[in-house]
Amino acid sequence: MSLTPPDSPPDPVRQLSLFGAEAADPSLADLAGLLAGPGEVVRMGGTARLSIVVDAAWRVHVLVAELAVRGIAAGWEPTGDGRHRVRTSYASTLAPLATAWLRGTVKRPPAGFHLNGRRLRLWLAAAGAAEPAGFLLRLGAADAPWWPQVRAALAAVGLPGALLDPEAGGPAYRITGRRRLARLAELVGDRPATAPEAEWPRAAG
Repeated sequence: MSLTPPDSPPDPVRQLSLFGAEAADPSLADLAGLLAGPGEVVRMGGTARLSIVVDAAWRVHVLVAELAVRGIAAGWEPTGDGRHRVRTSYASTLAPLATAWLRGTVKRPPAGFHLNGRRLRLWLAAAGAAEPAGFLLRLGAADAPWWPQVRAALAAVGLPGALLDPEAGGPAYRITGRRRLARLAELVGDRPATAPEAEWPRAAG
């Protein structure tokens, strides 16, 4: 896949959001953004592996690069239905994430779960979808009991979303409205080079 440069370089005088993607260095805690969506984590002994199925090759490029800057090796494989599974190696550094998110083998957000720009950036890169009304942040189909907790975390960063149920093309939270979309763009930061222009929120102005 050829790489396309962003529309323009970052604005050096732009004020950074306290919760924005550029406000802190990348960390393994950011991977909670993938688990807020349809990502999965499994344990094996003192290690854990994270995986997520995505619907486009550009998402694979972005996620593998984002994992690499956090010191996590990842690969991908076709799923047979036109999608791709991005999967990390088993790593002891992912064990704390699994401990926080798993009750037995069931994924659920930990107490105090919150979102910030870097977590949202990963969620959007993996499972965000542009639509005429705004953006969808897709959810895990098996995670319905915990969707309200994820919605509360979205609302806490200024992104209250409307739940789109599976019959309407979800499960996903739909972010709409000029102010909320501007807030989403502020939080997730500049478009990755491989992301299509239409698939990434743009800052107003």
